[in-house]
Amino acid sequence: MTAQPAEQSGWRMPPLDGYTVDDLLTLPDLPPHTELIDGSLVLVSPQRWFHSTAIDLLVTGLRRTLPPDLKVAREMTVVLDRRNGPEPDISVIKAAARKGPDQTYFEAEDVILAVEVISPESEARDRLTKTHKYAAAGIRYYWLVEMTGSNRHPAIEVFELSDDTGSYRQTGSYGDRIKVDQPYLIDIDLTEIDNL
Repeated sequence: MTAQPAEQSGWRMPPLDGYTVDDLLTLPDLPPHTELIDGSLVLVSPQRWFHSTAIDLLVTGLRRTLPPDLKVAREMTVVLDRRNGPEPDISVIKAAARKGPDQTYFEAEDVILAVEVISPESEARDRLTKTHKYAAAGIRYYWLVEMTGSNRHPAIEVFELSDDTGSYRQTGSYGDRIKVDQPYLIDIDLTEIDNL
């Protein structure tokens, strides 16, 4: 099978200097959950059951003790800079950043915590690319979630931005339960995923 040129297949050729966040937010007919990384559009694979239920579990748990000045959003674009608009699986944002039901993105300075649930196709982006980009944008806390062990439960690596280096440092790793006091008091039983 021979690939067709982009113009014949219905896809646009990317601009010479790559796409911008403005393009990401205004191009018609982009597939759901398209991200912008370094000026390139990244199309994500269909979600696995684990990915979806891990997000549900964490969103519910994060909202349970959420202070009134924060909100939890799932799968919303975060504008890091002109050429980067990733879509964390979960973001904890400043409540004042929520502008209404038609809002399609948040600014990086409004994100307190970004959470990525790792899929096989996204592992390098989540572990390397996004880790670097979220830190450079000043997002204070970052969680990486992956399926581990024979029980296939979520395990969470927790990172905090170091003021000294401007990069993330790991502050913990959690299996059956995550209990932390930053960015606020959070206690989630990760084994509850079996009940979803």
